[in-house]
Amino acid sequence: MARRPSNNPRQIRSKTCGCAPCLEAHPEPERRPRRDCVGPWQARWRDPEGRQKARNFDRKSDALAHLDDVRSRVRHGTYLDTARGDITVTQWWGEWWPAHSKGRTGTRNHKESQWRTHIEPKWGQRKLISLTYMEIQGWITNEVKGHATQTKVIQLLRSILQSAVLDRRLPFNPADEVVATAEPPAKHPDDLRPPTLGQYELVRSHLPAFYRPLVDFAQESGMRWGEYTALRWQHIDHENATASVREIVVDDHGRLVRQAMPKTTAGFRTVPLSGKAMDALKAMEDVFGRTPGTSTPADGMAVEELVFRGPQGAVLNRNNFRRLWIPAIQKAGIARMVVSPETERKEWWPRVHDYRHALATRLHAAGVSEKDVQLILGQERGGRVTWLYTHGSEDSLEKVRAAIEPTRHLRAVS
Repeated sequence: MARRPSNNPRQIRSKTCGCAPCLEAHPEPERRPRRDCVGPWQARWRDPEGRQKARNFDRKSDALAHLDDVRSRVRHGTYLDTARGDITVTQWWGEWWPAHSKGRTGTRNHKESQWRTHIEPKWGQRKLISLTYMEIQGWITNEVKGHATQTKVIQLLRSILQSAVLDRRLPFNPADEVVATAEPPAKHPDDLRPPTLGQYELVRSHLPAFYRPLVDFAQESGMRWGEYTALRWQHIDHENATASVREIVVDDHGRLVRQAMPKTTAGFRTVPLSGKAMDALKAMEDVFGRTPGTSTPADGMAVEELVFRGPQGAVLNRNNFRRLWIPAIQKAGIARMVVSPETERKEWWPRVHDYRHALATRLHAAGVSEKDVQLILGQERGGRVTWLYTHGSEDSLEKVRAAIEPTRHLRAVS
């Protein structure tokens, strides 16, 4: 076993000390001679990669204690070089993001948006090692609005910093115990309840005739926008009147792209189609024809295979359709402006997505089991269907009124 050097820690010659060795090493400036050296003690060690490190201490005992501690951490694999955390959060993002940017297009875009909008402006120029729990928690509480936004931003920042811990740039994650402090949003039941069938008919009548099969299919299938706009003729079983959800269309920074996987793995499903839904398919077949294909997402959009398309045969764009939807609900007399408690943005009710809520409510009212509703809607857990998608039936108020209204009895008169 190699002998430990006898001069570690060693005393460093100082310009402020007046001992003979220090005066010899640093004649200037002139100072009073002294017998004992008061120069700092330098502890030297090698990190796990064999690189020599050093640190100065005022006292020899402190230098020895540090050497014992650091040698122990090197032996046990817990050594941390704090200089590795001396980079900015933006620099670390540049290393972290390429290794974590794979996955679903929507998820990737949301993370990039959270980084650009919230994390980079606040923390981008700060050193990793300088971040503290109280700073991050105060920022979340006072500057980031909305429960959902706070939750997502915390998740992303926590993941970024946890990777820095695993990469031995930080001793611990300062975002570990940070929590969202904004209250979860609550809405009045009237703002959650989907329109009635009669109201939907009014909206339908004010939409251009070309788009009526689209909303008929949305109302009858309960699919998400990205699912029925990605539906292809090869996914339709005309004999059994079913549609298979196998892929979706997503917006990737303004460019519509084809994605193989639906929102969740539960999104892969087969949906039964009513006569009204089959009529909607027939209407689109009359316009564009039926072109079953064998293409895959890797082959590109293959627009000719799509069931629902725009008037010019292009992929349907949600933002373009909203320009037709909002005037239609306004002309129908049911439009209502709702301020989102989460984002404080103004939103129109009803939304196109409310067709999905309406179908869930209809299925529950018809006695369809929660498990079956879960499967048809493509939800990962059934409980979510109950608290998120189901609402009181159209005549629920009258049913309750009839139950609590005292019954009047005729009195017999002799």
